Amino acid sequence: MKIQKRPQILLTQMSSLFYFRSHRPLSVALRRLTLSKFSSTVNYASVEEKPTDATDEKPRFIHPSSVVHPNAILGDGVAIGPFCTIGPFAKLGRACQLYPGSHIFGNTELGDNCTLMTGAVIGDDLPGHTVIGRNNIFGHHAVIGVKCQDMKYKFGNECFLEIGDNNEIREHVSIHRSSSPSDKTVIGHNNLIMGSCHIAHDCKVGNNNILANNTLLAGHVVVEDYAHTAGGIVVHQFCRIGSFSFIGGGSVVSQDVPKYIIVSGERAELRGLNLEGLRRRGFSATEIKSLRAAYRKIFMPTDTNSGNIEDRLAQVEQHKELGLFPVVCSMVQSIRDSFAQHRRGICKFRSWSGS
Repeated sequence: MKIQKRPQILLTQMSSLFYFRSHRPLSVALRRLTLSKFSSTVNYASVEEKPTDATDEKPRFIHPSSVVHPNAILGDGVAIGPFCTIGPFAKLGRACQLYPGSHIFGNTELGDNCTLMTGAVIGDDLPGHTVIGRNNIFGHHAVIGVKCQDMKYKFGNECFLEIGDNNEIREHVSIHRSSSPSDKTVIGHNNLIMGSCHIAHDCKVGNNNILANNTLLAGHVVVEDYAHTAGGIVVHQFCRIGSFSFIGGGSVVSQDVPKYIIVSGERAELRGLNLEGLRRRGFSATEIKSLRAAYRKIFMPTDTNSGNIEDRLAQVEQHKELGLFPVVCSMVQSIRDSFAQHRRGICKFRSWSGS
């Protein structure tokens, strides 16, 4: 039987981007697809929307194999690769890029210049919404803004997720919406969330944090600013991770981590100040020296009559020198807040923990 060769395929609106020779499979061509060429080499390809004036708007591109609901709102310069799905309530800002096989569902809003890598899923067909800021990157097969895993969630309740600007959210990360209409999951700005991290319902993650691979945050966890976790850590629900703190790899955090402090261990314990992190963030030598002195007075007392931890916190606050440093007062307040009602206290400490 004579085998007929497949003809060369030239997509008229993608002539400079997709040119498949007869001996090259489609999958190879798609793997070499770069979305950076979408907005610069192709014109708006949707047959369901009216053409626009090229002088007023940057060209959009929608691959013919993708399914884009006619009610979806697309900004100028949006580029949608092959086999993508855009739901009817989605809003995409300018210059958003969707790599092949990425999807946007539900009441979801993306700011300008967001990128979805292959397999990323944003939003869910649930009451509520997912709102995402500008310049965010979502890695391969990240799942963002889907239903939480809280057993208390009642189907039909509104649930919410808000993400700020300039975040890099890597491959296989999962971030869930809130578990109730009265709360929301929030991610701030300029965070690096590495591969396979999980941020559960109602978490609050601040700005400029680094969450290394396989960092797992249970529900209602609060991460302040400039915190850093090593890989493979677990944080118990309702815990708070203070600013400029560091959590060692493989730790199980079941109580609060105060500001400026390192914790580590199978049941995380205080290990001293995050000295290297403080230096990198521009804390002065005088500030670091004052924090070290305060840490020793609070957690490494030499006087057997120094009292309990509340007494030692008061002594530091009233110290004629240490009490004048805002960073010391901030650390003391962070510790004191952890002992407030409905809080979990701080991680265990030992007198031999140095700084």
